[in-house]
Amino acid sequence: MIAVLSSITPWPADAMSDVAATRTRLNDFLKGVERRALRMAELAVRQREDALELVQDAMLSFVKSYGGKPQSEWPPLFWRVVDNKILDHHRRHEVRSRWRVFFSSREDDRDELAELPDPGPVEPALALSAADAGKAIESALRALPDRQRQAFLLRQWEGLDVADTARAMGCSEGSVKTHLFRAMDSLRERLKDHV
Repeated sequence: MIAVLSSITPWPADAMSDVAATRTRLNDFLKGVERRALRMAELAVRQREDALELVQDAMLSFVKSYGGKPQSEWPPLFWRVVDNKILDHHRRHEVRSRWRVFFSSREDDRDELAELPDPGPVEPALALSAADAGKAIESALRALPDRQRQAFLLRQWEGLDVADTARAMGCSEGSVKTHLFRAMDSLRERLKDHV
C-alpha cells in the first residue's frame, strides 16, 4: 500500500522513514506478544486451531485500528482486542452449539505440545513432578471463570499494571482487583497440594 501511495503522492523521505520505523516497532511488539497471546487464547478456547486464528485476527485488527497510536498504549489495547476476539469466539461457539447438539464430539483431542519429544535428559522423579504441576496449573487456570483468568494472566503473566489491565478488560480498576483476588484465592486452593 505504501508503494501505491508513494507513486501517487510524493512522500517526504522523513515520512517514509517514520512509516518504516512504525512498521518495525509494530512487528517487534507483535513478535513479543504472539506466544503469550496464543497461550492465553488456547486456555480460553481450548482448541489450538481456533486459538491461532483468533490471535491472527486480533493482530490484524490491532494493526488496522491501533497501529497509529503511541507505542506506550499498545499493550492494553492489544490485550483488549484479544479479549474481544475471545468473547466473540465464545458467542459464536454458543450459537453454533445450539444448532449442532448432536455433533458435539471431537475426534482429535490431542495436545500437540505434549507430544513433542523432550529436548534433554531429566530425572524421572523431577519430570513427573513438573508434568503433574504443569497439568495442575493448566487445569486450575481453565477452571477459572473467564474474567478471573483474564485478570490473572494480564496482571501476573503479562505484567500489566492495574490501570492497563482495566483498560484491556474494559472494566474498572476495582473490578480488576476483585477478579484477581478471586483468581488467586481459587488458584491457591486448587494448587495447595503442589506447593
